[in-house]
Parts: sequence; structure tokens; C-alpha cells
Amino acid sequence: MAIGPVALFCVWYLVNVTGLVTPRLLPSPVRTLQSIWTNALGGGLGADFMRTLGRTLHAFAIAAIVGVPLGIVIGASEKLYRSIEFLIDFFRSTPATAMFPLFMIIFGLGDFSKISVAAFAAWLVILFNVAYGVMNSRRTRILAAQVMGASRLRVFRDVLFFECLPQTFIGLRTAVSMALVVIVVAEMFIGSDDGLGKRIIDSQITFDLPQLYGTIIVSGVLGYGLNLVFLGLEKRLVHWAGRS
Repeated sequence: MAIGPVALFCVWYLVNVTGLVTPRLLPSPVRTLQSIWTNALGGGLGADFMRTLGRTLHAFAIAAIVGVPLGIVIGASEKLYRSIEFLIDFFRSTPATAMFPLFMIIFGLGDFSKISVAAFAAWLVILFNVAYGVMNSRRTRILAAQVMGASRLRVFRDVLFFECLPQTFIGLRTAVSMALVVIVVAEMFIGSDDGLGKRIIDSQITFDLPQLYGTIIVSGVLGYGLNLVFLGLEKRLVHWAGRS
């Protein structure tokens, strides 16, 4: 697990020492790590980290609460899914950043504007994956439950929900990463007083490259950590995935 970070550090150090890239544009990894440590202790990096994390989780929670049940309903009816498939694919394929002006007009420049555009982007990912998981669930299990007299609600709750969980978790992991990306970009370009995105754009303006690279690394660590959390939840809750 540590091989990747160590290899990256070594390559970065060699490129810096040999001058393949001027140190003015690529500070040494040691200076960058020192910048992370200094800013974490007294430079407000911790507060910005928590603000970005909070906005990301807020957007993700909205997307999941709305997207999972709606995806199950849409996926349970192939006719319904096909009727709105174009809209889902159209908005899912539209870059979330292209929606910034629309959300700024509707919600202004506050936090809710950032959270809403991130929630919208994450919601589409969740909706598509849940609906796809329901549509591709094992029909034999559904038929078996119906033959045994299970009601439509019981089939929905005890069969469809669990059948679509593996695909749902794929959607959730992708969605939380999407939410983080959109939040960081929104913090950079939609008026913000804090957050990792604001710190990145401020570092670029002041040409504080150790802080710039350091904040990018912290953002990557945050995204990687969120992915690990959902992988752990998936292994614990969907332990039957891949078994017949």
C-alpha cells in the first residue's frame, strides 16, 4: 500500500533535484510536506478541510436520500426507465461545471448553491446505478417470491432492494467522489470564504506553490479516504456480492 506514495515521492524528488522542472514551478516534496504540516497546525488547513468535507457529505446525503428510492422505483419499471432514459443520460453527460451559472442564478453565491450543484451531479450517478441494478436483478428470485405469495411491497423490500445493493454501492462510491470534485471546483469559482478549493485558488494567485501542491495532495487524500470508507461499508454490508 505504501509503495505508490513512496514511488511518487522518489520520482518527485529526483525531478526536483535534477532540475527537469524548475523549482519555481515544482517545489520539492519536502517543502510541500512541510507546508502541509505548518498549515495544518496554524494555517487554517484543518478548518478548510472540514468545511469541504462537510459540504461534500451534505451534498452526498441529499443525493443518496433522493436518488436511491427513486432509482428503485424507476428501475422496477423498464417502461418508465426507457421513457426518461434520454433525460437521465443527457444530464448525466452534461459537465456539472456547466451548470454553475444556472445554480448561481437560482440559489445565489452561498453555500447552498455549491451543495445543490454537487448534490445534483451526485444524484444523477446514484439514480442511474440504482435503476440499472434493479433492472438487472435476478428475475428468478423475484418470480420465486411472487410464486410464494409475496406482495409487491414485500418483493420490493426483500428482493429488489438487496439485489440492487452491489450496483448501488458502485453508484454511491462514484457519487461521493463526484460530489467532492464539484464542491472543490465550486469553492474555487463560486464565491467562497473557506474550503480546500478556495485555498487552492488563493495559493495560485499568490504563487505559493508549496501550499498549492500541498492542498491538492490533501484534497486527493480526502477523496481516497472517502472511497476507502465506502469500500469498507460495501464489504461489510454486501458480503454476498459475486456469489450465486
